[in-house]
Amino acid sequence: MPKSRRHPIEIPGLHHGGAPFPVAVRLDNLLVSSAVHGMDPDTGKVPDSLEAQTAGVFANIRRILDAAGADTDDIAKVTVFLGEGQPRKPLNAEWVAMFPDEQDRPVRHTVPSMLQAPLLIQCEFTAVLPTRTPQEQP
Repeated sequence: MPKSRRHPIEIPGLHHGGAPFPVAVRLDNLLVSSAVHGMDPDTGKVPDSLEAQTAGVFANIRRILDAAGADTDDIAKVTVFLGEGQPRKPLNAEWVAMFPDEQDRPVRHTVPSMLQAPLLIQCEFTAVLPTRTPQEQP
């Protein structure tokens, strides 16, 4: 049987409540996340405030990238699901902190959404990793 090209990415403590899918998957040099939320993987808790959840989302993006052998320079697109009526200011602050060079940022699409409580924000992202030789693959 041929080896799968799909490599699930899991982060200890970061989960979707027992759902049967990984937090991200790497397929060759493509990395695609599932929904990334602001859960603290050490406590399993989602903070109450939008600011803390947004910081957690961006910290979890970094955790996923690190586990996949990637970094923020590899991100091509981020789709953000922002709870209806939630301001973009905390999102924009974290965005600029992660991507400070305005000439070198991925695209972003922000969608007002009805999120399941206690979530106020979540995102998904796509990254393209440098091509590696078969010996370098995870």
